[in-house]
Amino acid sequence: MTLLTIFNHHFLVANLFQEGGPLFMSLILIAFLTSLFFIIKGFIKLKSHATSTKEIKLAIDCSLLALVLGFLGSVLGLIQAFDSVEAMGNPDPSIFAGGLKISLLTATFGLFSFVVTRIGIFILRLANK
Repeated sequence: MTLLTIFNHHFLVANLFQEGGPLFMSLILIAFLTSLFFIIKGFIKLKSHATSTKEIKLAIDCSLLALVLGFLGSVLGLIQAFDSVEAMGNPDPSIFAGGLKISLLTATFGLFSFVVTRIGIFILRLANK
């Protein structure tokens, strides 16, 4: 990869993060990183031959929080998109589609963090047995 391609990908991710709404995207990111922290802590506990059930439960709770925050941000974004459509009267379909895309970014990020975390929890449970 060239340096320009790497920068373009970086700006694309940052742009999607900003478009999804910094508040909800940041909260989802915090929940995602917290769940990853508990998964890593659970794997570290496995090396000392201790059970990591507390870490698994905390990681599950954080992953569910990321999922719910994603859908909450999506619903609020849809409400905002419908409010703007109502204010315009008869909007252009491309404007409406853009609003729907932006409202679904938080749900997508919440789902992504939920799936990645659940895979980590599954592997941790397999290693715990």
